[in-house]
Amino acid sequence: MAAQKKIIIITAPSGAGKTSVTKYLLSKICTLRFSVSATTRKPRSNEVDETDYYFITEDAFNKKIHEDAFIEWEMVYEGKYYGTFKSELERIWSNNTIPLLDIDVKGAIHVQNQFNSDCLTIFIEPPSVDELKKRLQSRGTESLENLQTRLNKAIFELSFKHQFNKIVINDDLQRACTETENIVSDFLSQ
Repeated sequence: MAAQKKIIIITAPSGAGKTSVTKYLLSKICTLRFSVSATTRKPRSNEVDETDYYFITEDAFNKKIHEDAFIEWEMVYEGKYYGTFKSELERIWSNNTIPLLDIDVKGAIHVQNQFNSDCLTIFIEPPSVDELKKRLQSRGTESLENLQTRLNKAIFELSFKHQFNKIVINDDLQRACTETENIVSDFLSQ
């Protein structure tokens, strides 16, 4: 695989700060482009179709699975699918830029296994499960049941952190962003 086919993946449990770190990287490293994922969940009020996600129906998602259109996909929460289109990566590479994926832990492992040394995976770790719970509660977007589901999933996902190239603890967002930027810059200069 050619050097220009590198991939950067930021992964973390929900609420650990991966989206904040991703946005920071996009603002600092001009060769990175956000890889827009597909999802069957409904958009949040501030989200834009084809910018934040490709919001599609479950039927359309299943059709894309059968067409082998995804590099990775998962049912992340009951009835809520997420995936990365192969065409999205090709679109980014065709512009001589590097895809930056902000995806769940299982999807990150799946992509990492396909791209090996051309892939840098960074796990954003919350300082504690209690802090993660506070962050999720402060969003105000989760019911008590959804909050507990996300926390249980986060505890499970934390057990996979050592499968990734780097772990960045997000106990201070600015420090975590800077540390991640340095890791990505080093990888891209190789």
